[in-house]
Amino acid sequence: MTYTKEVEMMCPVAQGVHHGAAPIPEEGKWIQAKEIKDISGFTHGVGWCAPQQGACKLSLNIKEGVIQEALVETLGCSGMTHSAAMAAEILPGLTVLEALNTDLVCDAINTAMRELFLQIAYGRSQSAFSDDGLTIGAGLEDLGKGLRSQVGTMYGTKAKGPRYLEMAEGYVTGIALDKDDQIIGYQFVNLGKMTDFIKKGDDANTAWEKAKGQYGRVADAAKIIDPRTDKEVK
Repeated sequence: MTYTKEVEMMCPVAQGVHHGAAPIPEEGKWIQAKEIKDISGFTHGVGWCAPQQGACKLSLNIKEGVIQEALVETLGCSGMTHSAAMAAEILPGLTVLEALNTDLVCDAINTAMRELFLQIAYGRSQSAFSDDGLTIGAGLEDLGKGLRSQVGTMYGTKAKGPRYLEMAEGYVTGIALDKDDQIIGYQFVNLGKMTDFIKKGDDANTAWEKAKGQYGRVADAAKIIDPRTDKEVK
């Protein structure tokens, strides 16, 4: 260690009271995190690229500083899906510090990693008060049945009003309107379920019918229209 002459000439003065790092909640315990291996938890980070044309939700399950599980969900940018594929290969097995300083190819994914690191380092994880944290595989619970990301896509104009295109339940095939042309419900097809039915041997038309559903007062609708074409749905 090299010191300047001014520091060398100083007389020593005791630093006084110092209790170390403030404890943070981690997996049901209060931990004074001093090293990377002291960090554990399951949490999420959301990131965006410089032009803000796409966004990423990154979920990591970290045990003793090492990433054991990674879920990368992207929106709005086709190139980001390929970067996410690389990130899913890169992240498991790295420490959170390595991951923070690794090029995850896409700005949005890198930003998500930064935001997640800040949360986990300050004890703001989803499993802060869960004894022993969440099991490896918990990230898939965010996806639900069919293992598909929950996506909402809505569009609206002042001239023509709103269009529901995709809900958490699935691809919207019809929006139900009352006599005043206000939306009172919608019909949808769960594409995850439909694909599963096809994989089990159903033909496409049968799978489509079995994966249909509806929400709201569809039965009371004056008319039901396809939100993409405005044609009336039978």
